[in-house]
Amino acid sequence: MILNSAAPTREVAESAIPVPMRFTLLCLAALTIMSGATIAPSLPALEAHFAQHEDIALLSRLILSLPALMIALFAPIAGFISDRYGRRKLLLLAVTVYALAGISALLQESLVGLLASRILLGIAVAGTMTSVTALVGDYFSPIQRQTYMSQQGAFISLGGVVFLLTGGLLADLHWRAPFAIYAVALLLIPAVLRFLPEPKRNSIEPLPNNVTNGNPDWPAFALLLGAALLNSLIFFLIPTQLPFLLKEIGADTPSLAGIAIAASNLMGALASLVFYPLARNYLGKSGVFVLGFTVMACGMGLIAEADSFNAIIMATAIYGCGMGTLIPHIFATGLESATPNIRGRISGALAASVFIGQFISPFISQPWIERFGLASGFSAASTTLLLLASLALLLHWLKPKPSAKMFLQ
Repeated sequence: MILNSAAPTREVAESAIPVPMRFTLLCLAALTIMSGATIAPSLPALEAHFAQHEDIALLSRLILSLPALMIALFAPIAGFISDRYGRRKLLLLAVTVYALAGISALLQESLVGLLASRILLGIAVAGTMTSVTALVGDYFSPIQRQTYMSQQGAFISLGGVVFLLTGGLLADLHWRAPFAIYAVALLLIPAVLRFLPEPKRNSIEPLPNNVTNGNPDWPAFALLLGAALLNSLIFFLIPTQLPFLLKEIGADTPSLAGIAIAASNLMGALASLVFYPLARNYLGKSGVFVLGFTVMACGMGLIAEADSFNAIIMATAIYGCGMGTLIPHIFATGLESATPNIRGRISGALAASVFIGQFISPFISQPWIERFGLASGFSAASTTLLLLASLALLLHWLKPKPSAKMFLQ
């Protein structure tokens, strides 16, 4: 593939990737977790403020998860636009809308207005996430991409720590205050203009080993999308339900919720940098799925049994180790299947699967929790993760056909 003179070629060494380009991509990727993590500690106070609304328990969770629906709906469209009209134009528009929609919630007096601002934010995240993921595929070689994805996973997790802690401290002042953090996105527009050139894509780039006639193995890719969906569905229990579990055990300060969720992100950063490369090298692709789902199951099970803030911290940290190992693996594996002409659409499909899971999470978890309790919800999540680990192990034993080994071995 040929890029313009400001961008790296596929053949350059890892060290030749410009640091400003890499750092800009990492910061843009962190906007994804910022969209939800920033306001998670505010949910109990937000629910109390709008207590007069019917079904506010569910609606307050939708404040966090509604952007996920928009991402799921618009990421495939964003992928098509990215492939058809270019990555950078879409990225610049998406980042601008992201900032404006995010901070507009500061001015909303009604729950409807607040939900509308979250819809716009979700559309913006769809464009941002899809174009950034596609650019990673364009700029980096497969080996460079694996290294970058571990760095991105760590950066997103560390960003989650910063945004959660900051959001928690601001939520102690007022539940609206964390929405101001979204203005940070405006600072990235000059960096996009300066450091992220539009790649020139052509048809001479060699096809990945698992790609035939320019198309990946779609059944295997569908399995990957299913894993991404279920993983995000379960993950979203932490930002949407953990603040209420903490309140139930007496730790009801918003900043404590931020700290508890941040513990998961902090360990996720360590796992992305250290555990993921080791797991991929020694366990293989399917082994990373087995390990990631198993460790997350342990974390969720410990959350269900926790009766103190310290126990919650330990449990979320363990969960974060599994999450930080699995998330970069999902995206690196998906990009390995994509040729330049469909890279945007592959990125959009991955983003859609992740955020469909996040959106439907409250609709599945809230009725269960209202009937059986918060602890039971986390326990059920633990059981589901163990089933996913067992399925990954079974698929490995079944020795799938060579094209599917891209995803499973």
